Amino acid sequence: MNAMPKQLSDRSFTLILLFAGTLFISATLMFILQPMFGKILLPLLGGSPAVWNTCMVFYQTVLFLGYLYAHFLSSKFNPLRQIQIHAVVIAISLIALPIALPENSLPPTDSDPTFWIMWTLVLAIGLPFFVVSTTSPLLQKWFSGVGHHTSEDPYYLYAASNAGSMIALLSYPFLLEPNIGLLQQKSFWSFGFGFLCLLIIACAFVLWRNQQVPTIESSAEIESEEDLPLTTQLHWFALAFVPSSLLLGLTNFISTDVASVPLLWIIPLTLYLLTFIFVFSKWADKIHPVMVWLQPVVLLPFIAYSFVDPGAIPYWLNIIIHLTAFFLAVMVCHGELAKNRPHTKHLTHFYLIMSFAGMLGGMFNTFVAPFIFNAVYEYPIMIVAALLLRPGLRTQKLGQQELFPILLLFLGLGVYFFNDKLSQELVYGVTNGLLLLSGLIYAFRSRPVTLALLTGIIIFFTLSIQNLISNVLYQERSFFGVLSVRESVLIDENKRPEKYHELYHGTTKHGAQRLATHLQTTPLTYFSRQGPMGQLFKAYDNQNDGWEIGVVGLGAGALACYAKDNQHWIQYEIDPLVIDTAQNTDYFTYLKRCSKNTTFSVGDARLSLNKEVDQKFDLLMLDAFSSDSIPMHLLTREAMELYFAKLKPNGILAFHITNRHLELKKVISDHVKYLKLSALIQEFKPKQDLPLVFATDWVVMAKQDEVLEPLRISQLGNWQKLPLYFGVKPWTDDFTNIIEIWK
Repeated sequence: MNAMPKQLSDRSFTLILLFAGTLFISATLMFILQPMFGKILLPLLGGSPAVWNTCMVFYQTVLFLGYLYAHFLSSKFNPLRQIQIHAVVIAISLIALPIALPENSLPPTDSDPTFWIMWTLVLAIGLPFFVVSTTSPLLQKWFSGVGHHTSEDPYYLYAASNAGSMIALLSYPFLLEPNIGLLQQKSFWSFGFGFLCLLIIACAFVLWRNQQVPTIESSAEIESEEDLPLTTQLHWFALAFVPSSLLLGLTNFISTDVASVPLLWIIPLTLYLLTFIFVFSKWADKIHPVMVWLQPVVLLPFIAYSFVDPGAIPYWLNIIIHLTAFFLAVMVCHGELAKNRPHTKHLTHFYLIMSFAGMLGGMFNTFVAPFIFNAVYEYPIMIVAALLLRPGLRTQKLGQQELFPILLLFLGLGVYFFNDKLSQELVYGVTNGLLLLSGLIYAFRSRPVTLALLTGIIIFFTLSIQNLISNVLYQERSFFGVLSVRESVLIDENKRPEKYHELYHGTTKHGAQRLATHLQTTPLTYFSRQGPMGQLFKAYDNQNDGWEIGVVGLGAGALACYAKDNQHWIQYEIDPLVIDTAQNTDYFTYLKRCSKNTTFSVGDARLSLNKEVDQKFDLLMLDAFSSDSIPMHLLTREAMELYFAKLKPNGILAFHITNRHLELKKVISDHVKYLKLSALIQEFKPKQDLPLVFATDWVVMAKQDEVLEPLRISQLGNWQKLPLYFGVKPWTDDFTNIIEIWK
């Protein structure tokens, strides 16, 4: 016999405020913890952007476990038992406060540190983060049973949760990081977590009180429903998997080529969360068709500049194009996800699949892609997959329109496999033809399979042709990024073409060597004899015979060609792949020809230097970069104090600060003022067009003016006293602020 419907008569705004507020604070704590703890871990791993991606996988994994717990709890136990079990879990999590790194936490130097990061995160923040991750699905399920008039569709509370997430992410770089040190951040977070626990208890009390009033289930709740079709669940999975993978792919691109700091990690994640706010809002039905229409419109400039010739536009415009394409792709996927959300009976199941797909998307980028791809190919793959998930996928029937991209595929394969038999003009012609054909993409906007296939062909064959044209000799990927060696041609001093090799990390050149025998010991690029480093070694040529010299960052090994027989050099390098590449004489011979008494130290430079005896070095050179990004922890006051502790009283510190995006001299200037150092700067620009001699900026520092006097009076270059900059807050291990030094 059917029961009478339960009266959902409670219209109290206080009830909404309590549950929405709890979700808001929970999400805020979650997304403050993410960049904060990523920043805590960075100094141990050389500032690699892979640290953030690994952290993201941990967060996604714990989020899935939290959703699994919420699903199991709400489906297997009555509300009173749910409250009791969750209270015990909360009580246990409190033992992890205050959050901090485990003592004596040091990453491995001889293997990939990914699993070390995961285990460290488990020990440090695993329990509190698990509690925070359970809040969203569990409280929405509880809200569906408290008798409010909106309880039948509590999905709008998910928008409140994501609003808290987005506000937290934006407040971190612009409010918290510039004003509060890490120690205070950790303390405030612990207090916030305690307050969240009290709010969860208040929500549990409301649910428990509601269970005391006898109610009759509504017909909608007892009405028999079919089990969720497997195809529906797989569709949900795909719609959540692709955006998660895209998120990490774009984050890797941005943080590698600009700076490996939380400010830039936050941008893609903020857009990602913004999509959830839109698609679960009351405006979703109006917004979704606009996003579906815009997505193919943006594809043409995205392909043209981001994959064919990204160097043709300013870096900021390139980033905007990537962010726009990413946002539209995720909006379409999440819009389809929200449009197909189930009845509240399946609420926790729906969120469970979403979190599981998100976790696997992150794992694919972190654990799978680096081992099967030698570059970040997972990013464009997921752009294509997002097009495949557009509305209309299930109803599209393959027809004659699909013949066009298939013919194009065979054309591209022909160019790829027979490029050595084709003229350079023909290869360029095919590239331009592919680009022109991308203008036809919009015509296939209503046919997801055709659109995705055509876009994938254009992207990947333009990438392949780029590699062919740039003559990539070697390319490999490690935890620290993508390393490649290319063969290029220059016009030598006699106006004749000459081949040379280049070392790239990401998109930034990290060294080059000319192949002519008499030129193989000539340092080039940022280390030329005409530049600041050549001037430094020449100025001290009569007194540096027995120097102990340390170099942080190896590159192609060009600096080693300043070494003398009686000197001893230590090269500090965090990535073993860089050492292997620099020592491979098929690519570079600097180390073989010039390195006399050199040893290598693998691992983060600060950790390695800390093990050295004090007053060891006469000269210490800092040249550590990940693509164009210098690790922030090598720029702090504590780092500077460490460098000078390892230098002899008359020792010299040389700091490479060339950067497209950041004015690092402002940070160095503040340290010089605080530590009462003598410092000279040269922003070097070659006076004539010399092959592979680059403009570069270096700062040299010493404890006394007299130490730098030989360089200052040498008239070898335009060395000037490092100016003072006011208004820059000191960078320490506890505090850094990238915004105030942005160019």
